[in-house]
Amino acid sequence: MSALSLDGKVAVVTGSGGGLGRAYALALAGAGAAVVVNDLDPTAAGETVAAIESAGGRAVAEIGAVGPTEVAEALVARAVSQFGRLDVMVTNAGVLRDGVLWKMSDEDFDLVLDTHLRGTFTCARAAARRLREQGEGGRIVVVGSPAGQRGNFGQTNYAAAKAGIVAFARTWAMELARAEITVNAIVPTAWTQMTATIPIYAPVAERAAAGEPLPGQLRRAHAIGYPHDSAGLVVFLASEVASGITGQALGIGGDKLSMWSHPTEVASAFRDGGWTAEAIAEAWSTTVGPAAQGYGIELPPLDLGEDSESEESERFVG
Repeated sequence: MSALSLDGKVAVVTGSGGGLGRAYALALAGAGAAVVVNDLDPTAAGETVAAIESAGGRAVAEIGAVGPTEVAEALVARAVSQFGRLDVMVTNAGVLRDGVLWKMSDEDFDLVLDTHLRGTFTCARAAARRLREQGEGGRIVVVGSPAGQRGNFGQTNYAAAKAGIVAFARTWAMELARAEITVNAIVPTAWTQMTATIPIYAPVAERAAAGEPLPGQLRRAHAIGYPHDSAGLVVFLASEVASGITGQALGIGGDKLSMWSHPTEVASAFRDGGWTAEAIAEAWSTTVGPAAQGYGIELPPLDLGEDSESEESERFVG
């Protein structure tokens, strides 16, 4: 049996009624895992289950909005009652309520944090408890975003939640190492309904809606592919091949696979007796100032009239 096979494994994928979550559930089932499909929408969850079963896989739907402890525990309990165990938890569920800082409401802030950050916490906690009880290791895959890594205009709530989720992965990797439970964050990018509304992508929206291949520039320079292009990373991290990989943030999308760095000091300076405001001002330009970091998601320009990579797009592919 291949080391990438998930035969006999059981996975939970939150928010898997469509989009990236559905792609993860289908890929895990395709690799042999039984899957608990979760979504707030019963019809969407049922469609994912039907797609898995029609391909010869095993799946069951558990409906509920992630965030509350009761929902997280119900997901794990359903995996155990239906399939006998739990091996993989993928915390994909999310929601967007965008708005600039001065216009964002408490309700929109709370909903996004409750779904992404608290939902990841409660589901991972429920999974960790079950995996530790089983005593056979396991996998937790949490889902970040470039917005959490770099910041993004109008996404105070979403960027904060996604940054916190990647911090979860680093912390939980340490806490669960002794139990042989790996925890990694993925940072996916994909063509979605939201992507289709971005003006720069207007020339390709019609082709994407028809399911046609996306231009090579888009797949490489912007790492934008279809949801299934991001699913292989989840299968890899769930497999035995990735048993030694933990505490990492891995980007995936289109033709691009990447490793995100952890926050780290990039410059430092020392002064006997410490730093006054005046001393910082005097030394700023010759010490830490030149190492100031960029912020915001930076994307190269695209010429979607040509399905080829320019020298400029190559600069941004790493």
